[in-house]
Amino acid sequence: MFHRNKIFARRGATDNTPYPVPRAPWYSDYQHYQPEAANSFNFLNIERLPPYAWQPSPPTFAAFPPPPAGVIRGCKRHHNEYNAHAVKRQRLNPSPASSPRWIPHNNLAVGEPPMSAPVGFEHFHSSPPITEVLSEPQNLTSLQVFVKDKLSGQMVELFEACQQQTSDLDRKEACRARLQGDIQKQFPESRLYLTGSSMSGLGCRSSDADLCLVIKGNRRRRPMDVLRQLHKDFRSLSYLARIQLIKAKVPILKFKERSSFLEFDLNVNNTVGIRNTFLLRTYAYADIRVRPLVLVVKKWAGHHQINDASKGTLSSYTLVLMVLHYLQTLEQPVLPSFQNTHPECFDLLMDIDEVPDGPKHVRLFTSTNQLSLGELLLGFLRYYATRFSWDKQVISVRQATTLPKTNSKEWRNKFICVEEPFEGSNVARAVHEKTKFDTIKKCFSESYQILNERKDLVSILALRAIINEELATR
Repeated sequence: MFHRNKIFARRGATDNTPYPVPRAPWYSDYQHYQPEAANSFNFLNIERLPPYAWQPSPPTFAAFPPPPAGVIRGCKRHHNEYNAHAVKRQRLNPSPASSPRWIPHNNLAVGEPPMSAPVGFEHFHSSPPITEVLSEPQNLTSLQVFVKDKLSGQMVELFEACQQQTSDLDRKEACRARLQGDIQKQFPESRLYLTGSSMSGLGCRSSDADLCLVIKGNRRRRPMDVLRQLHKDFRSLSYLARIQLIKAKVPILKFKERSSFLEFDLNVNNTVGIRNTFLLRTYAYADIRVRPLVLVVKKWAGHHQINDASKGTLSSYTLVLMVLHYLQTLEQPVLPSFQNTHPECFDLLMDIDEVPDGPKHVRLFTSTNQLSLGELLLGFLRYYATRFSWDKQVISVRQATTLPKTNSKEWRNKFICVEEPFEGSNVARAVHEKTKFDTIKKCFSESYQILNERKDLVSILALRAIINEELATR
């Protein structure tokens, strides 16, 4: 397995060169050994493959205790920050009215699992537990600490109404597990991963579920050939509906689960999506303000119709990277670059099976930045409305800074340049029309001016309508 003190001699997209040369995609030679479940959650009455089993090596360092009250240590906060990747086991048939009580573990690494289960879950595993489940990390800091004004309160209200629930993730995982079994009848050496916002923690109730089918072996299969075969096979599966093959740079198979009408997008061997899912998950839980801010920005962009790459505007992934970049570049950063501070955890050469374990070795990051949610939203709009140079700068979350826009093919004649953290490509390339680019800039500028004057979220998006639409999905 992947040891926390393991340092690779070669690095992928984490070296210090401004634009590392992207490597060819690794579609084969993944050391799967045996098929396992890609995303492990506990379900009753579902025949499925074994879950992830992570057995940590003995710690090589001691966790630092939190500083005494009133003492600032370096760039640490006065209070305890919540743990970004401490994972809990998934509830069975969760009730919205109740949630498990947690035994705090304040000194964990960002991705280190707690040494005991949450109260009420001891029956899942015999002692000692060897399987930890990817789910919501432990929350040791109340979001209310950063609700200092009306705008912040509105953002929390929107976030709480729209954020993906445990039951939503349960349904997506149940369909993934069932689908993986059916796919393996045609492709025995394949493995199906749940990726995207559903797994990164940045999704909402209405978010589609992204799936990546990884097929190992020495024989390379063309993604379109695999998708054509699946398109034919899926028609015989009674639990799927509205199956559609989409030909694009990354071709996908779109379909819905008949019973819930959950929407799925399935790609083949686009493994960078698995890597960036767990990178974004690390950022999502590094600071309690990240997820609410990202969700509000997505809803704002959707309201102004600038959140659709298929129509020449910004993809949700691009918007997330723009938010993370802003949080990294504040005078008092809310986030670091985890690819710089922990390159071994996000190495492009890491075996794909080890990618979900990588973030477990990221140490806790706490920021001295105490801005409220409302102040961060206003600052985000101001940054892209007045400070960011669209024609001269490239957004780089990998480096936690802006890079100079060069005359290379990737950036030449591009209106918006946002670096993909692993491949180094431009994830904002869909914005190729000046009219669309001008619309995006206008949205940032006008929304900043209005919000700066009114300090009311209703002034820049339809708060009630969005909440009611999300609540209707319950």
